Amino acid sequence: MAAVMGFKCGLVGMPNVGKSSIFNLLTSQKIDAKNFPFCTIDPNIATVEVPDERLDKLSILNSSKSKVNAVIEFVDIAGLIKGASKGEGLGNDFLTHIKNTDAIAHVVRFFIDDDIIHVNGKPNPDSDFSDINSELMLSDIATLESILNRITKSKNSDKEKNILKQEVSNALDKLNNSNFLDKTDLEKVKEFFPDIKMLTQKPMFVIANVNENTSEKEIEKFKGNLPNDITVVEVDVKTETDLNELSNEEKTEFMKEFNITESALSKIIKTGYSLLDLKTFFTSGEKESRAWAAKKYFNAHECSGIIHTDIQKGFIRAETVSYDDYIKSGSEQASKANGVWRQEGKDYIVTEGDVIYFRFNV
Repeated sequence: MAAVMGFKCGLVGMPNVGKSSIFNLLTSQKIDAKNFPFCTIDPNIATVEVPDERLDKLSILNSSKSKVNAVIEFVDIAGLIKGASKGEGLGNDFLTHIKNTDAIAHVVRFFIDDDIIHVNGKPNPDSDFSDINSELMLSDIATLESILNRITKSKNSDKEKNILKQEVSNALDKLNNSNFLDKTDLEKVKEFFPDIKMLTQKPMFVIANVNENTSEKEIEKFKGNLPNDITVVEVDVKTETDLNELSNEEKTEFMKEFNITESALSKIIKTGYSLLDLKTFFTSGEKESRAWAAKKYFNAHECSGIIHTDIQKGFIRAETVSYDDYIKSGSEQASKANGVWRQEGKDYIVTEGDVIYFRFNV
């Protein structure tokens, strides 16, 4: 069987910021689950296709009978309130759900609507955003305090314990000064305790839920206060819902008319996917063209296992060509004739966009 990799992006936000509306939009993109025989779809998980024009082109080029996009899962996580890290609202339950995701999509309410109440009276994007982030930090502080306890009780030498404690105390300093942790924090600690999941180390982007009354100035001000590495995708749920109900032809017309180059939904999916530290490789032929997601550091042998464990067991070699060279050449035969078709061994690090044919023998 194939190891279907489920990459999860958690939707978080205060209550009534439009998380469910965005989740419903993602769910209406719902793909046929028949491609994923081993996945039971939870009511709060939307499995969506990652749009990829390269796959469309490969599929046309090889007149493939079927086309299978890479997928990403969005998990709708109950609304968070201030005090969650101390068990308020759904509290700890909520934080556990976030721990099991690979990236965070933080929904922030910018839409003005008097009929939809807000837990703090009126929407204030900056304070809503910082309230949730504080809860994530407080949760991480509690996690680190329990790790200190584990370090003390561990069988490590005193020297090792001191190094680990130092790392934890540096991380605590950061969090206590309202800073998120970097990817590089706690490297040693994670070697000893690989089960640790820090919420503030997860990659994050912001979904700004807007409507026609939202002030551009407010969005710009909000963006100005964000760290540089945080992307903001603006979504007008009403427009997107209308778009979603149109046929593909009508959708193209509508988008042309309103000068929309890409639906916000597609942007959300692509942003979530690109945050997960993944690369895409393709297999393509008459039967099927398919996009596969792999961790950036995966080599040919590991990538073959994503397709099927048998291929990995009997791996002989990977025959590969870059997407651009393949399209330029126009076919597998032409790629070979042009000398751009390569033979690679187990340790070859697959690059973004490689079109691969795995040779194996079982």
